[in-house]
Amino acid sequence: MKTGNGFKFEILINDFFEKINPGSGLAPVHNKKIIGLINDYEDGDWRFSKFQNFIWDNIAETALSQRERDSLVNHSLLTAAAKNLRLTDKDKVGEGSELAEIILYGIMKHHFGALPVVPKIFYKQNPQDNAKGADSVHIVIAGDEFTIWFGEAKFYKSIEDVSLARVVESVANSIKSEKLKKENSIIVNVNDIDLIVDDQEMCDRIRTALSPQESIDAIKSKINIPILLLYQCGITSSHVEITASYREQVINYQKERAAAYFKKQLTKMKSSHKYGDINFHIILFPVPSKKTIVDKFLANVKHYKDQ
Repeated sequence: MKTGNGFKFEILINDFFEKINPGSGLAPVHNKKIIGLINDYEDGDWRFSKFQNFIWDNIAETALSQRERDSLVNHSLLTAAAKNLRLTDKDKVGEGSELAEIILYGIMKHHFGALPVVPKIFYKQNPQDNAKGADSVHIVIAGDEFTIWFGEAKFYKSIEDVSLARVVESVANSIKSEKLKKENSIIVNVNDIDLIVDDQEMCDRIRTALSPQESIDAIKSKINIPILLLYQCGITSSHVEITASYREQVINYQKERAAAYFKKQLTKMKSSHKYGDINFHIILFPVPSKKTIVDKFLANVKHYKDQ
C-alpha cells in the first residue's frame, strides 16, 4: 500500500509474516501480515510531540461524523472531538485504548488509504462509555474492488504472553458471525458511507454485500483485521537516536512477538469457519513510556473539553 504524506513514522517491517519468518508452521500463512513501526528522536529524546501531533491531526475522524467534520474547522473541530472522548479508562490494564484507536485510524487513513465509514468514538452511547464492537471500521477501495477492515487497538505496558492472550480473545470474538453482522448493519445504516464513497455504484455494491440478508461467508475474503499494539518498550527508552543496532533489536523483538501472537491466534481460531479467508495484520509500535503519553493525551483532552 502507498503511504500518504500525513504518515511520518518509519516502517521497519511490512510484509507477509511467513516471508519474514519462513517455516513458522502457522498454516494457513497467506492471511497473516506484520507491520512494524517506529518514531524517531530529536536532541537525544524520543519525539513525544510528533506522536501527540499525529493523534490530534487524526482525532476528528474518530470522534465526529462526516457531516460534523464538514461543518467545523480547525480549533472548533478539536473542541467538538474532545467532547466525545473519555478522560479515564476503567480498565487500567488497557488504559489509553481510546488513544490507540485514534492512532489506528491515522494508520488506516495514511498507510492503507482507507475510508473511515464509521467513526466509532462518535457512535459511543456517551463520552464515558467504550465504543461498542470493533475499534475501527474502514473500507478500502482499489479499482473495482473493496475490502472491509474491522480494527483492534490496544495500548499495553507489555506485550508479553498475558497481554497477547487478551488481544486474541478480543479478536476471536470480533469475527463471530453475529458480531460481523452487527458491524455490517452499522455501516449500512449510517449516513457517512454516502458522504465518503463518492461512486454511487460502488456505494450500492457495498450496501448490498453487507446487507443482513446476505451470508457472512460470501464476504469473509473481503474482511481484514488490523491489530494495533502500542507498547512500552525498554529498547526504545534506552536509546537516544535511531541506529542500525536499534532497528535490528526492534525488528527482532517485533518478529518474535508477532510469532507469539499468531501462534495463540491460530490455536484459538483455526476451527472458525473460513478462518483462512480473513486477513490479519498485526501492527506493532513501540513507545518509551506509556504513562507519559497517556497523561499528556488526557491533559490535552481536558483542555479542549474546557473550551
